[in-house]
Amino acid sequence: MLIALLAVLGSAGTFVSVTGNASAHNATPPSGSPPVDPSPSPSSPSVTDPTDNAPADASTSASAGSSRTPADAPDDPAGPAGSGSPSGSTGPGQSVPAAGDFADIRSVRPGPRPPRDGPGASTGTFTSDCGRNEERHNNPDNFIVTPGVRNGAHHLHDYVGNRSTDAFSTDGSLRAAGTTCAGGDKSAYFWPVLRRLSGGDGPSSGNGQDPADGNVGRVLTPSSVSLTFRGSPAGKVAAMPEGLRAITGDAKAFTNGTANARAQWTCTGFEDRRLADKYPLCPGGSRAVRVLDFPSCWDGTNKDSANHRTHLVFPDRASGRCPGGTKAVPQLQMRLTYAVTPRPRAFALDSFPEQLRKPVTDHADFANFMPRDLMARAVACINSGRRCR
Repeated sequence: MLIALLAVLGSAGTFVSVTGNASAHNATPPSGSPPVDPSPSPSSPSVTDPTDNAPADASTSASAGSSRTPADAPDDPAGPAGSGSPSGSTGPGQSVPAAGDFADIRSVRPGPRPPRDGPGASTGTFTSDCGRNEERHNNPDNFIVTPGVRNGAHHLHDYVGNRSTDAFSTDGSLRAAGTTCAGGDKSAYFWPVLRRLSGGDGPSSGNGQDPADGNVGRVLTPSSVSLTFRGSPAGKVAAMPEGLRAITGDAKAFTNGTANARAQWTCTGFEDRRLADKYPLCPGGSRAVRVLDFPSCWDGTNKDSANHRTHLVFPDRASGRCPGGTKAVPQLQMRLTYAVTPRPRAFALDSFPEQLRKPVTDHADFANFMPRDLMARAVACINSGRRCR
C-alpha cells in the first residue's frame, strides 16, 4: 500500500483566482499547500452526512461490489449522461477503489506552514469566473500528452475555460474558440472526473469512453471550482506566454511510483490537513476537496517539453525560490469541491485501468490562452499586492 506523501508546499503569496461556485458553502483557499500528514488513518471511520445515512460499507476488496448508495443530494448535480446502468455487481471492465483507500480527515494532523513571504514577495489576487462545467464538456482525450488520439487518456475529463478542447486542439483552434471564463480567458483547464459509486454501476460509455476502461459510476459536477494563480514568496512573477502547457501530478503514480505525484485531498473546514494516497471522509456539513498545484518556474523559452515537465518546474519547497535558469510565473492552483457520501468506496476518481482508481493518481492539465492584456493585468495585480477581478 502506498504511504501518505508529502504534498507540495505552494508559495505563501496570495492568489490570482478563476472561480465557479454552486453555493456559498466553500472555505477560502489557504495561502499555501500544507504537506500530507503521514500518520495512519482508519479505513472506515464513523462519519455522518445529512444527505446520506446509508450504513457503512465493510468491503475491503478492490474488485468486490460495494453496497448501493442513495440518490444524489439535490446540491450535487449529475454530470454527463452515459455513465452506465446498474448491474448489481462489479465485473470485468469495472473498477472500484479499496475500502483502505479512504481516511477520516479528522485523524490527519495539520501540516507545516508554507514558506514565509520575503520582502519582495508577490501577494496580489485576480479573480475571474469560469464555472463548474455546467455545460458538461467531457471527453477522455488529452491534447497535451496524447495529441490527435481519441480516448488517449482512458479516463473522462472535466473541462472549463476553452469550449473546444479535445484530442485535436491546437494553438490556432484554442485561440479561435469561445470560453466559459469571464474576461475572455480562453485557457484550457481540465482534470479527471469524480464519480459517485452505487455498487451496481454498469460499464460507462458515451463521451468517447471505452467501457473496458472500467471507470464506472455517475459523473459528479463539482460544487465549486476555483482556479487560482499565486505569486512567489521570493519575488515578483513574470507573464506566462500564450500557449504554455503545464501538467501536475502523475496519472500513473500507482504503478510509476510517487516521484511526480502531487495529489492533495482534504475537506472544507480542514484544509490545513492533506492526504495524498487516501480519499477524504469528511464530517457532516463539510465537502471533499481536491487541491492541485502546478509548477511555476519557467525556463523562459519553451512552451512545452518532451516529458511535459522540464520546461516548467516546481519552486523549492522550503524557500519558494525558483531554480537557477528559471523565472517565476503565476502558480496555478485548482481547488475543486464535491458533495459526496462520507463512506469508503462511495466515490472514486477516474483513472487508467491499471491504476485501480487510486487517489494518488489525481492530476490536472492547463494550457494558457489568456489574452495578453488580461495576463498583463493579472501579473500587475499579483506583483502590486492588489485584489482584482
